[in-house]
Amino acid sequence: DGFLFLVHIASSIFTVGAAKMDFANLPTPPVCVADFCLIPIGTPTASVSNEVAAVQRLMKSSDLEYSMHSAGTTVEGSWDAVMKLIGQAHSLVHQNGVVRIQSDIRVGTRTDKKQHFSEKVTKVESILAADGKIENKVVEEEVPEKEVGEEVADKEAEKPVPVSDEQPTKVAEVASPPQESAAIQQKQPQTPGAKATWANIAKHS
Repeated sequence: DGFLFLVHIASSIFTVGAAKMDFANLPTPPVCVADFCLIPIGTPTASVSNEVAAVQRLMKSSDLEYSMHSAGTTVEGSWDAVMKLIGQAHSLVHQNGVVRIQSDIRVGTRTDKKQHFSEKVTKVESILAADGKIENKVVEEEVPEKEVGEEVADKEAEKPVPVSDEQPTKVAEVASPPQESAAIQQKQPQTPGAKATWANIAKHS
């Protein structure tokens, strides 16, 4: 019974507060960021590039900041202006012959500070960049420092080896002809008997 009594009291307070609040004049957020993906249904082909191009022309003609990506468009401005622009995108695609459109819309608002949608991406990129700096610092600390002698040896090893332009000359070995034996080179003297024999032949001929 006590629990039901508390629920009844809380419900009465909420009802009285709601009755005093003027919902009709409740303002919309002054700034919002909406990411929407307009999906035409029943197009002749699977491609919707022409419809997307038409919506981007509409975005360009507006005074709102926007950015197209592969899965939709991000647009920033007052709530009323953003929602009006998305509604105009529906009307534009309908006028081009599409009878049915389905849009996925995500809207974000905040009251603590003003932040452009590009700043969210920049913030994440700065965090990732800091991760890279930390990794590089760790790698540098792990590399041991070389002693003076090792550094000198490394520098000597890095020096190029001088190459001489002079090519070694190959001396051709020419074999000297074999010397004739003394017996061949020396003429054999003719004996007197041999001379007489030739003389006798000459006389009788």
